Amino acid sequence: MAGKGGIGFEDLLPVMANKLGGEGLIKELCNGFEMLMDKEKGVITLDSLKSNAAVLGLNDLKEDEFVNMIREGDLDGDGALTQMEFCVLMFRLSPHLMEESWFWLEDALQFELNNNNNTSI
Repeated sequence: MAGKGGIGFEDLLPVMANKLGGEGLIKELCNGFEMLMDKEKGVITLDSLKSNAAVLGLNDLKEDEFVNMIREGDLDGDGALTQMEFCVLMFRLSPHLMEESWFWLEDALQFELNNNNNTSI
């Protein structure tokens, strides 16, 4: 979704990940979710996405484009995005980041294993 001559989301997320690290990126994604969600329902709805389109620079999108955005991330078919669905969608939109996330997972698991082994000694 790059604008004319702009940088696309799929290009920006890996840069953010490298700068913020895994935990920092997840925190930023959670902040983004909270900014877009319907405050009463606790999920991103079609209406909450449309009403926050200006913040995202998506003023010119049509109704069907917003519907497709929700549909693409809606894993349980309820017509809205939970925080987990939103984060999964953000990673899916950035294939390069998906590859890097395996390294973060391995690092986190190794850290946990090392800490658990040290506490049991």
